[in-house]
Amino acid sequence: MRKHNFAFIDIETTGLDVTKHEIIEIGCVLTTANLEVIEEFELKIKPEHIEDADIVSMKINHYDSTLWKSAHSLPEAMKIFSEKVKDCIMVGHNVAFDSGFLEHAFVSTGVGNSMHYHKLDTVSVAWAKLHREPDLEHFSLRELCLRFNIKNEDAHTGLGDARATYLLYKKLMEL
Repeated sequence: MRKHNFAFIDIETTGLDVTKHEIIEIGCVLTTANLEVIEEFELKIKPEHIEDADIVSMKINHYDSTLWKSAHSLPEAMKIFSEKVKDCIMVGHNVAFDSGFLEHAFVSTGVGNSMHYHKLDTVSVAWAKLHREPDLEHFSLRELCLRFNIKNEDAHTGLGDARATYLLYKKLMEL
């Protein structure tokens, strides 16, 4: 694992159901294994079935169709994404959610998943290091950012949460 770069990834979706809802944004911070930032990028993806979107999810992720006018199609975005994250280890906050949607998108578009098969989850790392702390009840990205004084000014955007996850991971590795 030491020879692989990391891809700190966060996605925004039109809801929580991987079979019904769609990815509308991918944010990523690419780093070396030593956590030096190589590149940051964000991909907006035009939803094909906005009528199936969950209203609450759309409010949380600040969806505004005017900001998605020049968005990529899902196949275009997945090709770009796959090229950029080749051989990277995916790191996410509740990584199962993001990786489930990404795997579904890779399969549905026919684009190969080029990432390394290992994944790291900051929720699991935080639990392992902090579960005995009596004042920590929630392991949400918001709560952990508050605990470590990480400012996530763009919360619930792909790149904003990917940056926060990267900074959280660095803090957790210092414990």
